[in-house]
Amino acid sequence: MRRTTGTRLGRGLGALIATATAAVGLAATPAAATPAAPAAAGQTVQPGQACTAADLGKRHPIIKSTEVAPTITHFKGWYVTAGSTGYQNVTTSTQTTISVSVGLNGEIKGDFAVEALGTVGAMLGLNVQVNYSSTSSESTSVSWNFNDPGYYGVYKGTKKVTGTYGSLNCNRVQQGDGSWALKWIEGPDSGSYTTYTTLEEGAVRCEDKVPANSIMRKAQGLLDCETPPRAGHAPGPVASAKATAARNAAAKGTAGKAATARTSAPATRAALNCQPDVYRIHVPGKPLNWSAPVLANDGIRLRESNWTSAHLDNWRLCNVTERNGVIEASLWNWGNGGCATIPANIANQEQAYLTTAPCGEDDLQRFYIYRDVPGGSKIGLQNKYTGSMLGHDRYADGELIRQYSSGRQDGTGTYDLVKV
Repeated sequence: MRRTTGTRLGRGLGALIATATAAVGLAATPAAATPAAPAAAGQTVQPGQACTAADLGKRHPIIKSTEVAPTITHFKGWYVTAGSTGYQNVTTSTQTTISVSVGLNGEIKGDFAVEALGTVGAMLGLNVQVNYSSTSSESTSVSWNFNDPGYYGVYKGTKKVTGTYGSLNCNRVQQGDGSWALKWIEGPDSGSYTTYTTLEEGAVRCEDKVPANSIMRKAQGLLDCETPPRAGHAPGPVASAKATAARNAAAKGTAGKAATARTSAPATRAALNCQPDVYRIHVPGKPLNWSAPVLANDGIRLRESNWTSAHLDNWRLCNVTERNGVIEASLWNWGNGGCATIPANIANQEQAYLTTAPCGEDDLQRFYIYRDVPGGSKIGLQNKYTGSMLGHDRYADGELIRQYSSGRQDGTGTYDLVKV
């Protein structure tokens, strides 16, 4: 029998690879979840490092845990007789499908998701998919040279990489001597990710000695080795009860995790508890500031305040809480009576625009506010539900305020909270 001597890219992957090392999969990786080291390799920013006011509207991922598990994506039990050795083309069935995702984002268009997966690859020393890709959900064939008769498991597989991440944000921190400084802290936002390594294909028999916790060993475990085909069984496909049970379990798990659709109408909220102060949210040192829309299908835009503003540029912080120095609040607009929100139908999209809607119990209407040191008015804002930072693409009258997964790296996500 010819063993797998290398890896082959699965059809249609075409994914970018975060190359951390050339030695992919040389050692078996524990399947148990392991905490990430505080100063992990590949982590571009570390907690406690100094930041500046220009960083208030930015964020970076911090990997909190990782888990690597061999996973079979396609499988077929195959019986080879003395008269059917040699090259054969085996059509395998889908065993499980893996899609790359980070938090809400299954398309991996934002910088935050790419940075998170790249960090994971560097930490583990694995080549992982860092843009959107999915292993095939269709039956696919494996061409293999069967040198010896026997009961084989023909497979395609990969290493599934999952774990959790947090968000590093710039915020004011009081130091031991009572002074204040801006530092990168672990913010409230967190989530989970899934990715995988390059696909392998091969064939394995029950009696073959293979490394523990390897993709080949995982495939071997799907063979009904206790009840192999008896002499006289026709060469070719053999149903495997173990593979069928594993496939059904994977399908059931996927269905159970299917996201429920959000409704655009949030639950009704009781009267907001708003602070008395009224603010404008300015581009620092410039006249344009956030102005709420008049029309329901419009967004919050940069406008210059004048006599026609009609309080659309006036905001109050409502239902304010604070944890570890980070404020959480709803942004209520005096002019139209609505609360700032990301539209539910586009909440998972990079650069989705900010608008207002009737205030309700909805995390899309809640924002984390990161602040400059006392005496400074600069802030950065992050949507609680999506985890994305708010900013604008260019400084121009009428420009929409949008969400950016990592914030605006040129500093245009830092605003001035100016009391009116």
